[in-house]
Amino acid sequence: MRAAVHTAANEPLRIEELTDPRPRAGEVAIDVTSCGACHSDLHVLKGELPFPTPGVLGHEVAGLISEVGPEVTGLSVGDRVVTSFIMPCGRCAQCASGNEEICLDFFAYNRAKGRLYDDDTRLYRPGGEPVWMYSMGGLAERAVTPTTSVYRVPDGVELADVASVGCSTMTAYGALRHAADVRVGDTVAVVAAGGVGSALIQLAAVFGAAEIIAVDISDEKLDGARKLGATSTVNSAEVDAAAAVREITGGRGVDVAFEALGGEKTFDIARDSVVEGGQIVVVGIAPSGTTGTLDLGTIARRKLQVKGSYGAKPRRDMPVLLDLVARGLLRPQDSISRRYGFDQVQEAYDALDRGEIQGRAVITMG
Repeated sequence: MRAAVHTAANEPLRIEELTDPRPRAGEVAIDVTSCGACHSDLHVLKGELPFPTPGVLGHEVAGLISEVGPEVTGLSVGDRVVTSFIMPCGRCAQCASGNEEICLDFFAYNRAKGRLYDDDTRLYRPGGEPVWMYSMGGLAERAVTPTTSVYRVPDGVELADVASVGCSTMTAYGALRHAADVRVGDTVAVVAAGGVGSALIQLAAVFGAAEIIAVDISDEKLDGARKLGATSTVNSAEVDAAAAVREITGGRGVDVAFEALGGEKTFDIARDSVVEGGQIVVVGIAPSGTTGTLDLGTIARRKLQVKGSYGAKPRRDMPVLLDLVARGLLRPQDSISRRYGFDQVQEAYDALDRGEIQGRAVITMG
């Protein structure tokens, strides 16, 4: 099969022929039809997040099951599926406690070493050299993943539209539902209207937020945010964004501010935009070593809550999200602004790095 291989920091992805990966116990192989281009991949490509090389990135996968491994039930060859970027092991202490979004084995084996839970990869060059997997290694024609990350796409839903549900949408849902517990009538700010930010805006509208304020430095992205459900927008390159958020809310500030980029400046805006007792939820994955500042006295005096959110609980929440898509309440396709062929994969990440992608870019394998 063909795969886009990451060989070194700041080097272009290289299309290579790898041996076809085969599923082992509790796993399936998926013929990939599309894969979203996520900012987390870009951090790895730029050396901002540590990951072994050579490796195959890509963790927003939609496709058809082409092979099932031993001990797999409930899934069949030919099923149309989408994957979650978190692949719960189902057996560690966090999974057993219902916190599978911070699965210990996922971080220890996959994110640290690029392997699945038998401490091995499924990807190899023709000469036998191992190639490491970022999640399921979806920037390839075929991917293998545990069944804990695989979900059938409902009838009537276009497979080409749902790849991003397993990462940007699932990440947004976890932040809104589990970290912040946004309720009908709440006011929210979304700082950085990229892929995850776009999903936060869409889902905040579904959750019934009364005010959804999108903050970004790009007027083009802010125009897109309005189409996705933002009630107000603020260009932080032109005005004091936190002051503008407070003005929009009558001097009060928002109940919840989501930081959706992983940057010091965006964290500052989120921190300064919330009402007394409000929540600052950090969702964006920052390059290693990125810091944000907090005045401890201000936290105590204003009773601020600072929370982190890595994602949703895949086995509980992915069916909920796909049901919302099937009912037309959530439209991930509306946040897809560009589609690239597989041979254009590097172009997709270059555009993402330049800040040109509104919402999500998707790479198609056909």
